[in-house]
Amino acid sequence: MILSLRSGWWRLLAGFAVVALLWGTAGASAARAQAAPDALGAVKNALRNGSAKETAALFGPTVELGVDGNKQSYSQTQAEFVVRDFFAKNPPVSFEFVHEGASDAGTPYAIGRYATKTAAYRVFIKLKAQKTGLLIDNLDFTKE
Repeated sequence: MILSLRSGWWRLLAGFAVVALLWGTAGASAARAQAAPDALGAVKNALRNGSAKETAALFGPTVELGVDGNKQSYSQTQAEFVVRDFFAKNPPVSFEFVHEGASDAGTPYAIGRYATKTAAYRVFIKLKAQKTGLLIDNLDFTKE
């Protein structure tokens, strides 16, 4: 009976493994929480500038993009063309966040107001954790 399952050593090692796992999960959540304001700040600047190139750089590999109820899933490249067209037709006068938050699962999101000379849009942004950080998973413009 060198090391049986009832041995105190196995219980101790299992306890350390659980603590290490919880520590790693808490660290990842804290890092995501700190990254969200930075990522949302970059999104705010890109939308405020009306820059399709800056905005597309923040897209994930695929992004769900909506303009006035017409929602579709696009690749990063395709979404850049759609956003470029939107900005060309609706150049920004201002953009501000009205609300920032996170879902119960920790998914960061923001709701903003995008104003042009002739109209205003409510903008919903949802980020998603990718290998390179938090990127836009969903971007939706709805005319107010």
